[in-house]
Amino acid sequence: MMQKTALLKISMFASSAVLWLGFAGCKPSEPDVIEAIVEPAKPSLENRVLVIENLDSPISMQIAKHYMEKRGIQKRLQVRCPDSSLLSANETMPFAQFREAIETPLKAYLEKDPSIDFIVLTKGIPIRLTAAPIGLSNNQPSLDSYLAAIGYFDNPTTQHVVIDEAGWKGKCFVNNYFNSKERFSHAKFGGYLVTRLDGYTVEAAIALIDNAMASSTQKPTGSFFLDANASADPSDIARVPLLPIKNGRTDMETIGGLGVKDWNADLMACAETLKISGIPHELERTEAFIGNKVGLMGYASWGSNDGKFSIDSYKSIRFAPGALAETAVSTSGRTFLPTTGGQSLIADLIDARVTGAKGYCDEPFLPAIASPTILFDRYTKGWTLAESFYAASRFVAWEDIVIGDPLAMPYGK
Repeated sequence: MMQKTALLKISMFASSAVLWLGFAGCKPSEPDVIEAIVEPAKPSLENRVLVIENLDSPISMQIAKHYMEKRGIQKRLQVRCPDSSLLSANETMPFAQFREAIETPLKAYLEKDPSIDFIVLTKGIPIRLTAAPIGLSNNQPSLDSYLAAIGYFDNPTTQHVVIDEAGWKGKCFVNNYFNSKERFSHAKFGGYLVTRLDGYTVEAAIALIDNAMASSTQKPTGSFFLDANASADPSDIARVPLLPIKNGRTDMETIGGLGVKDWNADLMACAETLKISGIPHELERTEAFIGNKVGLMGYASWGSNDGKFSIDSYKSIRFAPGALAETAVSTSGRTFLPTTGGQSLIADLIDARVTGAKGYCDEPFLPAIASPTILFDRYTKGWTLAESFYAASRFVAWEDIVIGDPLAMPYGK
């Protein structure tokens, strides 16, 4: 019986190519046809990143240059705004000034380049807004989280949230990407994944970049340390992750009522998830606040909200390249300038060489704290730093600040 010649028809981009696979003595008549449609290749991760630098901040420009050279990033937006690296007053920016200096040119750029999914801010760009139409007290979100919600304001499917807790009120949106099982794209989920390269010093911010790059060349072997609060035992870890939506609607009466036991439950569920994945980890459930951990790949604790908190123990923690951290602390990202007093800061973890961390410029309430279970699960499955933090975060246009190179991916293939 004569074999039939197979025809492989490949369609790529706007053109197509035909390849005949012939056998000796065979005629190309009545071929079997196999059609393989090859979709246009997605841009590389690097081509999906936009860096924003402040031309009025030499430090911002230095960090942006270093990052773009290290990562091979080509896309950049230059703006002029108060230099937040100089003094704490410049870390807050009036909304009207922000719209003119940053939001308007950014939206114009994004309209011309729909491939952007990640936006990187640099030290020297303010961290919070005031007199905004959303955020704590209905007018004060982080600048970063406001940018992450670009497109939410005009989308009729956006789920609005009013947080009302102990006399504090604020407005934000449910994050479309929360608890996602899919990798991120703006086209699918809306919004953007916004991160920041910041720290007490320019050297600390640059170390974020260098540690992210170093993590891509070595297999991660460090452990994850989860320091629960011993004051409250979780009632049911099967409820984790705790969702901002119940019965198809935003239910802030439920989500706004999270307590110590709920985030403890998340820490315990996280430990179980890491165990199943074979990731080295330690869950601490005593009253002690533990320090002197070295080579960590992940860290989650109550920070200064732990009854036995020790600033010396907190500052003694050390991280391996690629490590992520989250603390259940209300104002852990209130400043990235040297200061004294107040709640524990993620800037101290940046000094301890963490590669990524999440903090809050003002009171976010416990539901806004990233879910450790989601955060570390996605990250150890090979997702990027930005995807992991945003998948673990319930709200946007709120008080959140994500620190680090968005493309850090030590567990990626």
